[in-house]
Amino acid sequence: MADLFDTGGEAPSGAAPRPLADRLRPKALDEVIGQEQVLGPDAPLGVMLKSGALSSLVFWGPPGVGKTTIARLLADVTDLHFVQISAIFTGVQELRKVFEAAKHRRANGQGTLLFVDEIHRFNKAQQDGFLPHMEDGTILLVGATTENPSFELNAALLSRAQVLVLTRLELADLERLVQRAEKDLDRPLPLDGPAREALLEMADGDGRALLNLIEQVMAWKVEGKLDTGALAQRLMRRAAQYDKSGDAHYNLISALHKSVRGSDPDAALYWFARMLEGGEDPRYLARRITRMAVEDIGLADPQAQAICLRSWETYERLGSPEGELAIAQALIYLALAPKSNAGYVAYKAARREAKRTGSEPPPKHILNAPTKLMKEQGYGDGYAYDHDAEDGFSGQNYFPETMKRPVMYLPVERGFERELKKRVDYFTKLRLKRET
Repeated sequence: MADLFDTGGEAPSGAAPRPLADRLRPKALDEVIGQEQVLGPDAPLGVMLKSGALSSLVFWGPPGVGKTTIARLLADVTDLHFVQISAIFTGVQELRKVFEAAKHRRANGQGTLLFVDEIHRFNKAQQDGFLPHMEDGTILLVGATTENPSFELNAALLSRAQVLVLTRLELADLERLVQRAEKDLDRPLPLDGPAREALLEMADGDGRALLNLIEQVMAWKVEGKLDTGALAQRLMRRAAQYDKSGDAHYNLISALHKSVRGSDPDAALYWFARMLEGGEDPRYLARRITRMAVEDIGLADPQAQAICLRSWETYERLGSPEGELAIAQALIYLALAPKSNAGYVAYKAARREAKRTGSEPPPKHILNAPTKLMKEQGYGDGYAYDHDAEDGFSGQNYFPETMKRPVMYLPVERGFERELKKRVDYFTKLRLKRET
């Protein structure tokens, strides 16, 4: 029975030449460049293959790092029939045909390695449809995803498959790929040293993208070697991998936030620029930076929040790209400002206490008594007007009468909060004095 998307045999005569990326696809696992953390002798796949116990897998990693290639080679090594589908183009009916073909194959003594590209695009019901066929051995599933499996794949599916993380190719890996291409094409790249490095950087860790760039460069009819300027004129720089609704978005904003919290303005500017280069909306960044001022700086520097709001307003007036500089300057200010999350911690503690104590009423002495009945009920009795008290402080209790007084705000000894700590300590001492 023919398999969906199964193409076998050589290309027919007269067909278009195969792309370089296809010609250089490794024919054995030891030819794969990079991914030692997965393929090495003591790495997960190395150990599985050595023991002859390959389990279902999910490859998580960016484009062009070998997910499809490794899946194909695993099928060869384990003598499993390789079937490839894409979640983008495959519906329920097609999946049924794939499973039926795998059952026939299994009855004839051969297993099936089913490679599912973009597996995160299948919905929950479709993902659940794989489970019985994985459990009874009809298929060995190898899924590939660029998104975080923890968020995109069902827990039931993840419990039956091991997640292996594939990483961007390093510059040294990409250089090895260039050398392999030069050997296949039987001539060197027409680039000088710096231009060659620039080409590697343009690939942004994507091996397939690099081979496509090499194919373009090799097609040029040039004398001598091109420098970086000439290369930049002829090739548009590849956009950095960045999906504003995907995993990269959350990873980069996390990196930006932690760089600010870690008082590193250079790192903060770098991640800020990375997000802008990826097409992020500066308004989103202005909002998140303002949140950093509230959460991580707080009252250690009350001016930080105002600076963020002014930079946001400046951006709205100037637009891009001039307004982005105002946000960048606010970012530098935040990174170098004294840090305190005391206000944030106190707020969360207050929310917990409010949830815990439910409907406890305020003590009667701080309630207003606009009616006779309310006065008879004791509303307002014993209230001490602080402005009339010694030091302008009565020290009365303002929590519910049944509630033990908690301590929520603990200012730090940094920035303006150092002054606030003195005030907290002062009022605490006076309160104890009034209570005795």
